[in-house]
Amino acid sequence: MQSDRTKHAGRRFAPTDEQQAAIEAYAAGKSMVLNAGAGTGKTSTLRLLGQARPNRRAIYIAFNRAIANDARGSFPRNVECRTAHSLAFRMVGRQYAHRLNGPRQPARIAAQLLGAEPLRVDQSLMLAPAQVARIAIDTITRFCQSADTEVGSAHVPYVRGIDYPAAKHAVRTAAVPLARKAWADLSRLDGRLKFAHDHYLKLWALTEPVLDADVVMLDEAQDSNPLVASIFDRQSHAQRIAVGDACQAIYGWRGAVDAMSGFDADVRLLLSQSFRFGSAVAAEANKWLQVLAAELRLRGYDKIPSRLAALPEPDAILCRSNAGAITYLIDAAEQGRRAALVGGGDEIRRLAEAAIELRAGRGTAHPELMAFMTWGQVQQYVEEESAGSDLKVLVRLIDSHGPETIIALVNRLVDERDADVVVSTAHKAKGREWPRVLVADDFREPKRKDDEPPSAALIPRDDAMLAYVTVTRAREVLDRGGLAWIDGWCSGPAPAPADLFQATGDEQDTKRCPKCGTVKPLEDFYLRRNGRPSSYCRLCTRDANKASYARRRRDPATLEQMRAVDRTRKRRYRALRASGPGGEAA
Repeated sequence: MQSDRTKHAGRRFAPTDEQQAAIEAYAAGKSMVLNAGAGTGKTSTLRLLGQARPNRRAIYIAFNRAIANDARGSFPRNVECRTAHSLAFRMVGRQYAHRLNGPRQPARIAAQLLGAEPLRVDQSLMLAPAQVARIAIDTITRFCQSADTEVGSAHVPYVRGIDYPAAKHAVRTAAVPLARKAWADLSRLDGRLKFAHDHYLKLWALTEPVLDADVVMLDEAQDSNPLVASIFDRQSHAQRIAVGDACQAIYGWRGAVDAMSGFDADVRLLLSQSFRFGSAVAAEANKWLQVLAAELRLRGYDKIPSRLAALPEPDAILCRSNAGAITYLIDAAEQGRRAALVGGGDEIRRLAEAAIELRAGRGTAHPELMAFMTWGQVQQYVEEESAGSDLKVLVRLIDSHGPETIIALVNRLVDERDADVVVSTAHKAKGREWPRVLVADDFREPKRKDDEPPSAALIPRDDAMLAYVTVTRAREVLDRGGLAWIDGWCSGPAPAPADLFQATGDEQDTKRCPKCGTVKPLEDFYLRRNGRPSSYCRLCTRDANKASYARRRRDPATLEQMRAVDRTRKRRYRALRASGPGGEAA
């Protein structure tokens, strides 16, 4: 689906007042932060800036190669459109080109090259050399994304399941020397470890490069990694322009930083006129901008009649997590609809393959699960540890359907051009748009005490930014689904119930159950807490729950885990009854 980056390329149009203000600041030579809301044509605005001063040499640093290629076809000749990697390759990376084409390198080979040894983390966990090497290589990945000049313990990644301070210290102590040895190998032209594009970008950044340009434009500045942000900050000889949407900074969990907030610019300007959607979607986006206490408020495009409505068959379904995406892929398969998954299913397939290995008691090299030796340990971890809550739904899906079924589901995915429905996580949907979008029901309403009123202050900032990104992917029709609860959490007026279930066109007050294939009235479905009907009708939901329970009981490992959870609950109940009002034994 074509994005707002490209669909207006090549057209001539009069700039808005906000774009004109940016052009004037650019012509005056001022450094600038341009906070551009969703669909407001930030790339078109940068193109206008380049055209305003054709005698000035500019470098536009795009977020990825596809954006750079699109911009190269529409920007004026005085603007060089590049990614940070292409700039680094020209200066440093070409010397390592022979290493980029090397074969894949399993962790066991890297362990041999680094001389990794088994690591006793604690009495119950021993990491194999291949697992230790994997941690060391991941440490280098984090180092390459940082602005630091030396590998240190801060770059060692968290290993799921290794939570005690002494165990973490043991991992860091072993990983840092191996990582430094790995970086020494990667820095050599004749090194033997697998060389990647991030490695020459880091090598180039360590030379403290000065770009040969009068103007440097950084796109998607709110999600730059610290390394690219430091390169941009270093170009003090040039006029610098950081552009992005501060409320779409959704990659902080993987080390991204908001280069816009820390940049000492001469002027800070807004782009608020969206050309992607109309007033209904803009109003929904503004609820989340209100939660974020943002200065920006979006204005819808009056030529697009967007609306909020229930969507039995949307063009795209956006989910909070991979587990949510799997749920909707299963629904699509049972309905006989061809489904595509944005970004592909490799990540989900690897998790399912890891589950097969753990069920066989062989352990796994998967970085998320390498600290576990059996699938039962993973099940116990997600039930008892808060750090495993994000894996809980995925574990239950694998238990219910089996990892082989999940792998087969991934293998049936089709290309987006051939799909009846596109499923995506909200993170991977960023920068994309579709005519009709359904928000999945795995976006959870924040928990609060019974006597605590809803307050925007209780909504985590990261969740609010992800919700803002999600609702702004729709052009024409938005089914708010799992995010409809926002009406009770902000001061804006809630839409009338008719907005949610319009009986016009394809939006009806009935729904087809994907399990039995019968079209039924909405009262034949369970009503979830977010106000949406359940995926299956009441009868099929009960049957599915019974079948899932029966399958779990047939699996000896799962049955034992269910019994262990029951025993734990009984112990906690007995302890609670034996406690007095103050929490002490009666």
